[in-house]
Amino acid sequence: MRDFSPKTNIGMPWRKVIVNNVLGFHIFNDQRIDELHPSPITMAQPADLAARAVIGDLTIGIIGLGYVGLPTAIGFHDAGFEVWGVDVSQRTVDMVLKGENPTGDPDVNDIIPAPGTERWSITTSTAEAVSLCDVVLVTVPTPITQDLKPDLSYVAAAGRAVFEAIPKDSNTIVVLESTVYPGVTAQTWNPIIEELGLEIGKDLEIAYCPERFNPGDPAHGVRQVARVIGCSNPEVGQALVALYSKLTSEDVRYVGKLEVAEAAKVIENVQRDINIALVNELARIFPALDVDVEDVLSAAATKWNFHRYTPGVGVGGHCIPVDPYYMIQRAADVGVPAGLITAARAVNRSMPNHVAQVLLNILWKAGLSAENTKVLLLGWSYKAEVGDPRETPAEPLAEALHEKGIGVGVFDPHLSASGMPEHVEWVDSLESAQGYDMAVLVTAHKACVEIDWSSLLAQMNHPILYDGRRVLDLSSLQQAGWQTYAVGKPI
Repeated sequence: MRDFSPKTNIGMPWRKVIVNNVLGFHIFNDQRIDELHPSPITMAQPADLAARAVIGDLTIGIIGLGYVGLPTAIGFHDAGFEVWGVDVSQRTVDMVLKGENPTGDPDVNDIIPAPGTERWSITTSTAEAVSLCDVVLVTVPTPITQDLKPDLSYVAAAGRAVFEAIPKDSNTIVVLESTVYPGVTAQTWNPIIEELGLEIGKDLEIAYCPERFNPGDPAHGVRQVARVIGCSNPEVGQALVALYSKLTSEDVRYVGKLEVAEAAKVIENVQRDINIALVNELARIFPALDVDVEDVLSAAATKWNFHRYTPGVGVGGHCIPVDPYYMIQRAADVGVPAGLITAARAVNRSMPNHVAQVLLNILWKAGLSAENTKVLLLGWSYKAEVGDPRETPAEPLAEALHEKGIGVGVFDPHLSASGMPEHVEWVDSLESAQGYDMAVLVTAHKACVEIDWSSLLAQMNHPILYDGRRVLDLSSLQQAGWQTYAVGKPI
């Protein structure tokens, strides 16, 4: 292990030093840190790191314990590594130390190591953790600003905190996992490294390995997805292949320079945004032709090379609604238009407003005025079975309805009323959802799809139902007494 392996996980200044031929430490019994005098750190070679990765003889640091970082930390711990997790939020650290899940991903609920677990240390101090780590992974948010520009402040701040704590001559490997556009890792981190007087190849190495974690999808967790690694030093890249191969059962490959891996990640989500935009645009066009888009997609899907996507009220989450703007910005930086990417993002971003207008038309058709109408949104999270409201299309949909004077209620069993917009009425249980004129399925949670539709119908002022995800059996619901509508279906 690098330096001192933790004897406890609650920040006490006691460590046990274990013999390490690569880094040249002596053997000590349990002592306080300030009593230890290890021999100077010698530069670890990539081949040595690869060999140690195979046997789990490395200490891994994870900066950021959110939806990606926490499962990653747990994955490396389960793979046998010493793990230090760092988060700036004291609440997050306190919860993880108690074995509680601070994220909205239910798949993490039962896998957080219990308090006192060996090889598991959690702290708010980057300096405390990094000085003990061989490899540091940075998994911080990369959001966009209000004017839709990349916000790299978290990447820069996390990088600075890590670099300031790296011991001289340690050749610590620092890997960025956050989604960025090509060039960000080097352009953001290299100036900080130079400012601090550190030398790549001696004090540290930098690499990029994009996260591919899919919250709420146990078949594609951190231990089941393929990974790609970019690094200017091929030997370090191959050492990281050995390391990540212990984390995941799928393919891990070194793809060359940083920019290749960075670009691969961003276009994965750009491609999905474009594909979803196509069906969302078709969901606007075909109803005007008195054609149901689902009938068209089902017919087209009979061709062997047609890839089917389903329209919806919008796209949410921390990736698809955000990552295209990173690619758009980078294209603008080099003077190349990104017309297709830009147009696709505009289509998906405008879907909540489009759906709001459709709902207004349905209400008008039913003879209901906006001022005296209440709409119940079933689901608020951006995706099914996850309590994550980031970039959820439910929020602009609710805002658009509110601006027209419509009362909006929200039911989502994966979230709480905390943090909800003031203009929405929180519904704790469907039994209390009384007096609504329309129900809109926004998120296909099981608890929002497999509900007692007859009971809800009896509580409604008007039996209007809109399927914003095309997952409901509309024929059966119509027979039960609902007036059914859906995204992409003619009114």
